[in-house]
Amino acid sequence: MDIHAYMQEVGQNARHASRQMATVTAAQKNAALLAIAERINAQREDLKAKNQEDLVRGRANGLSDAMIDRLEFTDANLDQMIEGLKQVAALADPIGEITDMSFRPSGIQLGKMRVPLGVIGIIYESRPNVTIEAASLCIKSGNATILRGGSEAIASNQALAQCIKEALQQTHLNENAVQVIETTDRACVGELITMDKYVDVIVPRGGKSLIERISKDARVPVIKHLDGICHVYIDDEADPKKAIDIAINSKTHRYGVCNAMETLLINDGVADIMLPVLAAKFAEKGVELRGCEKTALYIDCVAATEADWNEEYLAPILSIKVVDSMEDAIVHINHYGSHHTDNIVTENYTKARQFLAAVDSSSVMINASTRFADGFEYGLGAEIGISTDKIHARGPVGLEGLTSQKYVVFGDGHIRT
Repeated sequence: MDIHAYMQEVGQNARHASRQMATVTAAQKNAALLAIAERINAQREDLKAKNQEDLVRGRANGLSDAMIDRLEFTDANLDQMIEGLKQVAALADPIGEITDMSFRPSGIQLGKMRVPLGVIGIIYESRPNVTIEAASLCIKSGNATILRGGSEAIASNQALAQCIKEALQQTHLNENAVQVIETTDRACVGELITMDKYVDVIVPRGGKSLIERISKDARVPVIKHLDGICHVYIDDEADPKKAIDIAINSKTHRYGVCNAMETLLINDGVADIMLPVLAAKFAEKGVELRGCEKTALYIDCVAATEADWNEEYLAPILSIKVVDSMEDAIVHINHYGSHHTDNIVTENYTKARQFLAAVDSSSVMINASTRFADGFEYGLGAEIGISTDKIHARGPVGLEGLTSQKYVVFGDGHIRT
């Protein structure tokens, strides 16, 4: 395959489709989303069979348990895809919304209209459910998208792509509004991130090395986060039951996700009481604990190194640090964190508000599991990814994050004098 020629054709098709998608009605877009949901439901056994091809190949190639977990289709996974499509269809269509209308002294009326970004390139690894999440949000927001999934999920992604294509055809939308790259050749990524003539924004979802490479080499704007080094800080005024439940859930609900807790910070005033209880519960879950010198005074643990505070484990491993105060916890989070999601457990809401203001992350929480940092849980229906950038979009990127605004002017023969 001539990769350059192939990607140029994909880009041209996407640009053409994006211009059509910008004018599609909400009813048409919703019909397409529901048609995709129907096809996934009707073809779930075929989808699981294709997914099994990827799982067999992945295990043979030594994929980790966390990666296999991300890759696998279960009925629950497929049900969640279907529910996500229905939720996105039920969301209000942001496209065409005009806000901030005002009359200027000249007599013209000025406002802002919400519009699609255009063509969105999305590069991701291991999680074929991203194919549906990304497609649904791009369709609803009036964008075209080019999806490049990981080689380990090629069979699963192509099966989902066929469901999407058939649904777009059925609802009389441009089938090139969603294109899933058909080859595993990595040269496609290099082409995609430099096609500024056809692609308006790149969203990478994957490991730190992938995102660093794309951020370095892209000639197209990138919405990204490098990793998810998420913290839970247990304050000396925390409710013990809340603190234990939140810490356990934040770490062990799922390991291979970017919103799982990777470092537990605990105030020295409650460490002697709470750490033994937490350690016993983590031991039940098979979590390896790596602690600072103070942590080792209260529980058995591996000695934590400087590298541990910078590590996104995506595995049943947790680093623990005992701190003297909330201020020390904030300093640690802002220094070692990845600006993804961080949480304070406390009953002192004066402290909680200080924590909200001082922690520089895209999601900051009070008394809640970090696992809630998710587009589905935030009511976005699905998410295109998590952004830790500060410009354009931050946090879970849903419909609004895939749009922009343009000024619109209403006149009646007005001329400037």
